[in-house]
Amino acid sequence: MKKVAFIVQRYGKEVNGGAELEAKLYAERLSKHYEVTVLTTCAKDYLTWKNEYPEGEETINGVRVLRFPTVEEREVEEFRQIRTKMLELLNRSDEMIDDGMLDLWLRKQGPDCPKLIEAIEASKDEYDAFLFMTYLYYPTVYGIPKVKEKAILIPTAHDEPYLRIPVYKKLFKEVKGIFYNSRSEQTLVESLFDVKSVPAAVGGCGVTIPEEIDTAGFRSRYTIPDEYVVYAGRVDVIKGCKELLEFWHEYNARRKAQKKDIIPMVLIGNNAMQVEASEEVFPLGFVSDNDKYAAIQGSMFLALPSPLESLSIAVLEAFSLNRPVLVNGNCLTLKDHCLYSNGGLFYHNYEEFESCMDYLLSHAREREEMGKNGKYYCYCNYDWDDIMRRLERLIEL
Repeated sequence: MKKVAFIVQRYGKEVNGGAELEAKLYAERLSKHYEVTVLTTCAKDYLTWKNEYPEGEETINGVRVLRFPTVEEREVEEFRQIRTKMLELLNRSDEMIDDGMLDLWLRKQGPDCPKLIEAIEASKDEYDAFLFMTYLYYPTVYGIPKVKEKAILIPTAHDEPYLRIPVYKKLFKEVKGIFYNSRSEQTLVESLFDVKSVPAAVGGCGVTIPEEIDTAGFRSRYTIPDEYVVYAGRVDVIKGCKELLEFWHEYNARRKAQKKDIIPMVLIGNNAMQVEASEEVFPLGFVSDNDKYAAIQGSMFLALPSPLESLSIAVLEAFSLNRPVLVNGNCLTLKDHCLYSNGGLFYHNYEEFESCMDYLLSHAREREEMGKNGKYYCYCNYDWDDIMRRLERLIEL
């Protein structure tokens, strides 16, 4: 079997969202046809990069994992100042970002893990391919140049200022291949960088739904009303949850003024904002996969307010469960999911949010049809076997 190294900033059973979950799903499926080793850090938390996992080797679901310690935890206020300085420089001219500023930003962005870079360089001849997950972080920026002839980048790129930092223009061009999460992400990257000659494919994630989902049991355990809307993901400002909750309270206040019933929202995921429970909001925190799927299937639809997504597994999970979505239209990927599937609506401001809510709540038959459309969209575009075949073709180049 050929050997593949997977480089990602965090990896573990407790790391269960976003790009890191996607990396885990890829690694486990690749292990059927390749000898896979994950090279990662000892960190669990992307906010601090604190070493919480033990250094060294372990096996997770049949995949070999090698962990290396970070040398510095992130100090939040210091990082905020450096990030502000970087954004100021980008707004003025990217030519003003010298190597010193770039290195400082990357180390503070993290995870600052020199031993991981040393391990990548030392194992250059051991592996047939190196897969780097997420363009933004230190391991990708400093790791790819060590093995660029064998490197495949899975960028998970958003339309954000950091993508304009000059180092990425070079980084995206020098890899062996690029594996995008969506057509929207590919369009974005190709509009910014001269990478059309770099071999590429569109992947993303499939969704495996349990055969039995106990929605009634879920409602009973958490005392959830029969009708509700669900959010699934980290409950965080950066995920658009602050705006969503503000819109939610405003929308329900107007319903009360009209003598209508309020619409509760169930929040599934790490409650980083410390949202308190109320008649309008049920913050459940982290729940099991079975409860997550029950929460989505039992809902009227999924709300996803994130302005920065390269895929959104939560949207694909909702579609796979025949549930439509309401998403932030300022995120091109989420908007395109809705346009390509006819499985959801999108908004750009409160007025549009209110109109979308009114429509979805008052058109049950159309909600059902949109959910079916979303499921068909997933079937056509996000089948695991097709995704892995496309990734393996890049590895075999």
